[in-house]
Formats: sequence, structure tokens, C-alpha cells
Amino acid sequence: MPKPQEYTQTPKEQAFLETVESPSYRREIINGLAPFLNEKAPEDLRGLYSSDELVQLTVLKGSDRDVENRMPVKVTRHFAELARNSKPIQKLVKASPDETLDLAGSEDPGNQMDYSPVEGLLHKYEMGLMYVVSTCSAHCRFCYREELIARKEIERADGTVAKKGLAKIPEITAYIHEFNNAVTANGGRHPVCGREKLREILLSGGDPMVLNNAKIAAWLAALAEAGIESIRIGTKEMAFYPQRFDDSFFAMLDQFNKAYPEVGVHFMVHFEHPDEFLAKSDDGEYIRDENGFYKWVPETGRAMRQLLERGWITVENQTPIIKDINNDADALRIMQREMKRVGADNHYFFCGRDIVAYKAFNIPIEESWRLLNESQKGLSGVENHAKLSITHYKGKTEVCAVTNEPIPGLKGSENGVVIFKLLRNAADAPDRGKVCIVGRNPDAAWFDDYEDRVLFDEAGLYDYTRVVKAD
Repeated sequence: MPKPQEYTQTPKEQAFLETVESPSYRREIINGLAPFLNEKAPEDLRGLYSSDELVQLTVLKGSDRDVENRMPVKVTRHFAELARNSKPIQKLVKASPDETLDLAGSEDPGNQMDYSPVEGLLHKYEMGLMYVVSTCSAHCRFCYREELIARKEIERADGTVAKKGLAKIPEITAYIHEFNNAVTANGGRHPVCGREKLREILLSGGDPMVLNNAKIAAWLAALAEAGIESIRIGTKEMAFYPQRFDDSFFAMLDQFNKAYPEVGVHFMVHFEHPDEFLAKSDDGEYIRDENGFYKWVPETGRAMRQLLERGWITVENQTPIIKDINNDADALRIMQREMKRVGADNHYFFCGRDIVAYKAFNIPIEESWRLLNESQKGLSGVENHAKLSITHYKGKTEVCAVTNEPIPGLKGSENGVVIFKLLRNAADAPDRGKVCIVGRNPDAAWFDDYEDRVLFDEAGLYDYTRVVKAD
């Protein structure tokens, strides 16, 4: 058994970490269905599930269709209280028997583990993504990382079967140094994969914001010391438990910026629906102030303002378009307008991923494109920057256009076409910008549904071969 690597903090790291305070938080989390079934959940929150819904879920317990085997149930008090007045929010966190009607899907969506040179790290593009924790304050039923959250064993490219591991500072920083040293020695490109320097890292999971301030600070400092230029924090905590963004957290960020001012910090927040951040009246209408501006949920508004007041931090929202949650052009339009109005940006909208049971959550690709296109009518040039992406095994792929008319002379386009473009591509991105054109299929929810309609494929989306191993 290999000896665990060690990591020695620099004096600069130690000085920064000594300034960090790590208070505890009372998220008031309800874990699992049991508290609802045995009436141990707080009395004012028991109504999240109806008695009929609980009976249906109980019948499935212990069977192949047990919803908690697919994805653990978890919700915070804050989010459950918002759910009282919001069907979309209820759909987001409430387990449903429909989830397990069809368990088709990939145990490792996008074959991510093909690009895991170190446990807990994915290095597919010019950046690295790290699993730093395997849970969140609450669990979205459509979670793209259900295999990590549910701690499922998956098969790797080399045939081994194991749960996804979490990143550790010694191994990650050692890999960064080794990779970047090889890049430097080879004149700016890695000799094997052709990538440039590993300069950006996304802290992900799970949700990094469930970690305490000291653990987040340790990651920030270690990555900065390893030469990382830009750090993203992917989080849904601003929706699930915005109180986490308290004075001690912002003090930690300020101290980090003071110690490492050259390192960029970016928050990738996840709001699926305006009901997660806009205040509503008892009759379900959004509340506006005397000037007609939407009012935010107080705790969420404060968290967002505090981030945006720090000009060295950027905030971007990204979300999948999910059935019965946000497949609504008006909701998407309000969300894009509000994000930009307060100073955040709109990043990606995603077509659903091919997770296990994806058919219960995903809407057709062409419908997602129509909804986003419809939602961006009436948006200004700065409001409608978000693109529609779908994660192919080769990389993030934009759904560029869906036509209603045939392309003259192109057999198979009689009912119109869908045009895909590779936005991000592994290694040195040889196929970035290349396109694929397929004949329309209004029911298609994943790439496989277009396999018999490929008309042009310079991107190689339908000629994909898995990599043998990571770099």
C-alpha cells in the first residue's frame, strides 16, 4: 500500500490560515424519508409530502425501485420553507416514484473518470475539477453527480470498480507541480496531451460550501501556492442555505485576497428557478418594491450583494433545464434578467445529462433550445449571453440552432436539422469549434436518439472512442 503523500504549508499559507474563523451552522437538515414517514420531521415541515405520496414511496422501499437507493433524500429548513409556496422547488428536492420507472443512464456521465489522473481530480480541459466533498446541504433529485452523492461504485476505464474518491491537498498539488513542470520543460505544451499550463481549478463535489471556512481556506491557499491562477467555487448553497455566506466567510475571502491578490476567485452559483431567490407573497406572486423591482429573499439577497460588492470576485449562474422545474420560458427570462440586474452573469443553460434515470427529468433537446430561445426574446445584449450546452463525452457541446425548414439538397433534412458545435474539447482541443448536423427528432433527449439521423459530423460526436487512460 503506497505511503500517503505529505504536504507542508508555507509561512505565507500559515499566516493566512491563522486568520480564519470557522463557526458552526444550524442548517436544520431533514435527512431521508424516514423523518416524514415516522412524523419525526419538524411539525411545520411535514406537509412537504402528502400522505398519498408517502404511501407510494413506502411501497417501493427495499425494491429495485427504491428512490433512496438511487439518490438520498435531503432538504434544509430554508429550502423546505420556500417550497411551501413553489411547485418547482418541491419538484427539485422531493423524491417521486417516477424517478425509478426507467433506470437507464450512465453510472459515470460523460465518462469523466477517463480523465482522472489523480483520485478526486478531473483534468479534461484546460482546467481541473475537484471533488472536495460528496454531499450538499440538500439534494436535487436530478443531480448530475448522483453517483458521487449516493456513493455508488462505478467501473473505471481500466475495468476496476470503486466509489469515486475525494481530492486531497498533497496529491492534487503534487500533480499540479508535476504537470506544469512538464509543460514548462516542453516549451509551453505538455509533451503527452498537448495542453498548456493547468491554471484554473473548480472546487466542486458535492458542494464545497458545506465545508467549514478553514477547509475551504486550506484549499484556496494550497492551490494558490501551487501556481493556480484562477479558482472557481461551484455551489448551490446560496439557494439551499444562504446564511452560510456570513461575515466570517467573507472575512476569510478578504484575507485570501489580501494574501494572494493575483489569484482570481469566481463563484458558479446554481439557481434553477426564480422561486429560489425572489420573495413571494402568500398568493404566490413575486413581491416588488415601490419602484417595481423584484424583492429578493432577504438572506439570499444579502449573500449575493456581499459577493458582488467585492469587485475581485465574479459570480455566474448556470442551470440545467429540467422537466416540471424550469421548462418555462417566462421563468428563465426572469432569472436571466435578475441575475444581470444585480451584477451576476448568466453562464450556461444545460440540456439534461444522461445520469441514471435521466428520462424522468430531461426534456427533449429541441424543446430546451426552443425554451431558451423564447426566454431570450426581449432580453438585452448583456442579459442574453447564456448558451445552451449538452455534455457529450468529447466535451461541452452547444446546441447552436434548430431549423424548421429543410436544407436544399441535403437528404435527411426534410423536417429540419439540429446543429451542434463543440465548445470545449479534451486535451489540446483539436476539435473545438467543429460542428455536427443531425436531422430533427423532437423526442430526442440524448445524443443516442439522433444516431440514425447524422447528416454531417466533422466534430466526431458519433465517432467517439473512449480514451484508454488519463494523461
